[in-house]
Amino acid sequence: MYQCIYYPSTLRPNDTVLDRGICKKRNTCHNPGSLLRLSKSTLTSTFQSSIMAGTGEEERLPSSDIAATTVAAAAATETAPTKAPSSAAETTSTPVPAPAPGPVITEPLTTGHITEVPSEVIDADSSPSVNGNTTTDTEETDEGSSTFSDNDSAIGSLVSLTDSIREFRHENGRTYHSLSAGKYWCPNDDPENSRLDIQHHAHRLTFDGALCCCPKQAGASRVLDLGTGTGIWSMEYADEHPEAEVIGVDLSPIQPEFVPPNCQFEVDDIEKEWTWSKNFDFIWWRALLGCFSDTQSMVQKCFDNLEPGGYLEMHDGTFPPECDDGTMPANCALLRLATLATEASARLGRPLNVSPQYAKMMEQAGFVDIVFQKYKWPTNSWPRDRKMKTLGYWTLANVEPGLEGLFLALLTRGMGMSVEETVVLCAEARKDLRNPDIHAYWPAKP
Repeated sequence: MYQCIYYPSTLRPNDTVLDRGICKKRNTCHNPGSLLRLSKSTLTSTFQSSIMAGTGEEERLPSSDIAATTVAAAAATETAPTKAPSSAAETTSTPVPAPAPGPVITEPLTTGHITEVPSEVIDADSSPSVNGNTTTDTEETDEGSSTFSDNDSAIGSLVSLTDSIREFRHENGRTYHSLSAGKYWCPNDDPENSRLDIQHHAHRLTFDGALCCCPKQAGASRVLDLGTGTGIWSMEYADEHPEAEVIGVDLSPIQPEFVPPNCQFEVDDIEKEWTWSKNFDFIWWRALLGCFSDTQSMVQKCFDNLEPGGYLEMHDGTFPPECDDGTMPANCALLRLATLATEASARLGRPLNVSPQYAKMMEQAGFVDIVFQKYKWPTNSWPRDRKMKTLGYWTLANVEPGLEGLFLALLTRGMGMSVEETVVLCAEARKDLRNPDIHAYWPAKP
């Protein structure tokens, strides 16, 4: 069962009430062109620690095959205190053309609503050792780009960053993000990216073609896509709503070069301080299970960076898969695989089973009028209902080919299993996924 949640916020003058929530639409179009950005904190960390350990986050959780949608509108009143402007000077960056074809990397604005811009060097997280099978493309960055200095050439620094940020980590035959290495458990290579696009299509089928469930389906002014992955959702939303400014952020620079003029991508670790210059009226959160060590703090960040009347919409599943008619044996390989993955994520400090608490987290953060809807993503085409059967086909196409990518890092890092043991277990679980006599589904619990 898959769930959606809407939370309309406190009404303010001139707010438009649409069904269950507030929808404020502004006609703005920002940033004509394709940009790939690195935040100031990311740039500092990158120069200091050579970006060999990386994090490429996007929605690649196996649990996103499930789908728990939590949509929320930021609560605010006319009497609510406004944020004090930052004492830091506002800095506007200018895109610097890269010497080779590809996205331009620029430093985004340092804004007034951020009370403090991090100036200390933050070392990238060390990459976990995985049975001796983890390597990086390079061992160190260029000597001249390890620290910021007034004499640094802007072009030289950006070129160095471009090279290092794309030097993905190699682990067990797959590649993983380099920025904040080891945080995210899914790879960022072509097979995984193809899986993410299939997963996106399954999401649209679930909602009859809609890109989201909250009133922002009708349009938004400024949109943030957390863990954008391949960027497919950001680009499609930007295409459908040319008046909106859409920003997709991820740990991996795997987005395409040519994007709608009102869409841009940034490479950053969203667990660190957010430095965007303006608040958003819509934040999109999908398939981010296992990405955060403190999910509550991330929900709070979303609330703090939303305009009054803005919406947070969350889509995630949870583990393990469920069955309502007893056709899934308690000792089947699929259940064993999912149970081990859940335990591994807990050991790594980034649990996979947090989506059932999303509604409570949003309430604690200050969101109001939360709406939660639950759906099922069948493991294969076993349902008789035509729509559910189609979803089953797409869910199987989403999960089955990507089993090793979804679970290799989790089980080798968190459970100490060998690559061979993990591959064998995935092969056994694949048989359960294909079996139409097992009426299982990926759930999302309220």
